[in-house]
Amino acid sequence: MYKNLRRALVRAALLALPGLTIHSPAWSQNAPLKVAFVYVSPVGQAGWSYQHDLGRQAMERNLGAQVKTTVVESVAEGPDAERVMRDLAAQGHKLIFATSFGYLEGALRVAAEYPDVRFEHAGGYKIAPNLNTYNARTYEARWLAGRLAAMNSASGVAGYVAGFPVPEVVQGINAFALGMRSVNPKASVRVVWLQSWFDPARERDAALTLVRQGADVLTNHTASPAVALAAQEQGVRLLANQSDMSAFAPKAQLAAVTPQWGEYYTQVARAVIAGTWKPQPVWGGLREGMVQLSALNPGLPVAQVAAVNAARAALLSGQATVFAAPLVDNAGKSRLASGALDDERIATMDWFVQGVVGSVPTSK
Repeated sequence: MYKNLRRALVRAALLALPGLTIHSPAWSQNAPLKVAFVYVSPVGQAGWSYQHDLGRQAMERNLGAQVKTTVVESVAEGPDAERVMRDLAAQGHKLIFATSFGYLEGALRVAAEYPDVRFEHAGGYKIAPNLNTYNARTYEARWLAGRLAAMNSASGVAGYVAGFPVPEVVQGINAFALGMRSVNPKASVRVVWLQSWFDPARERDAALTLVRQGADVLTNHTASPAVALAAQEQGVRLLANQSDMSAFAPKAQLAAVTPQWGEYYTQVARAVIAGTWKPQPVWGGLREGMVQLSALNPGLPVAQVAAVNAARAALLSGQATVFAAPLVDNAGKSRLASGALDDERIATMDWFVQGVVGSVPTSK
């Protein structure tokens, strides 16, 4: 699934290809726009799919009778996803949100078969005349989370349960480590890879392994609440992923890194209805409101909250940059001597910064 991913990302670099802009006719107001959402995991009460579904619900509230939505959850990446998207297009859905990284190739094939349907794919490195990609710069909130982790870690060791070794995950790990080391220069982040987005049993096992290795704060880039539950059980702190996990880890959670999809989904549906939609890749961060460090524990010291708010303000104003020089990898090689990484180098990141214990697996 991820073969030659990084080379493809270098070629694409999240940029729209010339000649692909199209203008669709305005949607008929006699019937609602049928919008479908395809999720890789159950919606549940928290996590990746849950957060996207909050965005869907916000779109429904904003647009009312102009839209009618359909949800298909627990759709595996690969042939199953392609079949589901083809069925949704055949059923008259004119806007389909494919919300998992591994849906891209199938979405491209279905988009070619249904040129009158608009597809929006979460993440990815290819677009088509009727398929766009979108993502959040979650690494910005991860940097803030890393700073908060360092303020609350006695050992200076964090554990990171990671899904697949795609650049978005690597960005998050690196940003978290840089955030920690900006507060505690000796801090380290230990990584366990799962090669899965949603596997609660293995997520839990990985979290427990990291605690045994000395981590007194946990975070993750996987889809279930398993890491949150493990943090609560083990008495360590948590920087939650995707959703507010305080219902699962009321004492453990310090804050949550939460993508915010509602406004984007509303804007896309409005564009399809108005006939102004076009494939223009979107990568929004704190400034665009597409990600937040939210759900801060109400018991946090005032000084810590103030420090996080000051760091957020510095990112928003441009006074601070997550991937700014000097950047040295965890093998001691200089990766950036001056300035800051541009979007292409961030989007194709396949190496760990100093302070991360582990390596990035080679894509197969």
